[in-house]
Amino acid sequence: MLKVGIDIGGTKIAGGVVDAEGRIVEKLRVDTPKDTGALARAVIDMAAHFRAAHEISAVGVAAAGFIDRDRAVVIHAPNIAWHNEPLKATLEQGIGLPVTIENDANAAGWAEFRFGAGRDVDHMVMLTMGTGVGGAVVLDGALFRGGHGIGGELGHTRFARDGRACGCGQNGCLEQYASGRALQREANAIADAGGIGEALAQLREESGVISGPAVSRLVLAGDAGAIEALRRVATALGEACGGFQAVLDPELFVIGGGVAQLGDDLLEPVRIAYETSLPGYGDRPVARFAIAQLVNDAGVIGVADLAGEQV
Repeated sequence: MLKVGIDIGGTKIAGGVVDAEGRIVEKLRVDTPKDTGALARAVIDMAAHFRAAHEISAVGVAAAGFIDRDRAVVIHAPNIAWHNEPLKATLEQGIGLPVTIENDANAAGWAEFRFGAGRDVDHMVMLTMGTGVGGAVVLDGALFRGGHGIGGELGHTRFARDGRACGCGQNGCLEQYASGRALQREANAIADAGGIGEALAQLREESGVISGPAVSRLVLAGDAGAIEALRRVATALGEACGGFQAVLDPELFVIGGGVAQLGDDLLEPVRIAYETSLPGYGDRPVARFAIAQLVNDAGVIGVADLAGEQV
């Protein structure tokens, strides 16, 4: 039986009809409405569009934010005005099918575990390097959600005492040092310092900003300043993974998000920092690192599969 997966982003809602093997058989994408009522209606309309052409058994909806342990209420969302929003009940009433609500990073991680880079392991951690750092934890083949439903927020572990202010209200969170936004920050700092930052400074002068994709292009071209910016961000991520290994002991770390498109240019400094931060390194098994395979479809595929499991 087919399922629908819908991934609500800050600017776009992506949806798809997903089969039992994790293949998307139809896709749709619309702009995210600003009004929460209109947003719910857009999700309901998207599900109705898919049901008109396919026999659907369940609908999964992924969104950034804290979801309660019953996967029914959005406790808090960073980009949408949801506060204790009973989203499951609202959508089930409008769609007329069972609806599963899930955190977007959990949904993407589950997709990689089931159908992507993690399909050959039982214990996996996924970290996505986007605007922030998303996290998903799979232990013994099950998605870890914690006692209140909001576990696995690895990007908000304290990385630096009295560090940079974070949007979550705390200071020193990992995502302030290991995200796409952190890469831009480091690139600007290197441009300001001169020397190896000459190409970055020139880029900023020409375009007004140093974007993440532009830094990636300079990394691939071998620019020393861009490579140093990437090394700083990758080192922060690798050091954090050493700590995650001590607590969770995964077999595999999967790295996703826009920065992950750099592949081994990213993973090599991550591995070096991980090994130097790992308790008992040299006398214990270590995790493998891999780049996420499902890219922008992961949230849709993962939340559709989770919806099928609930049914």
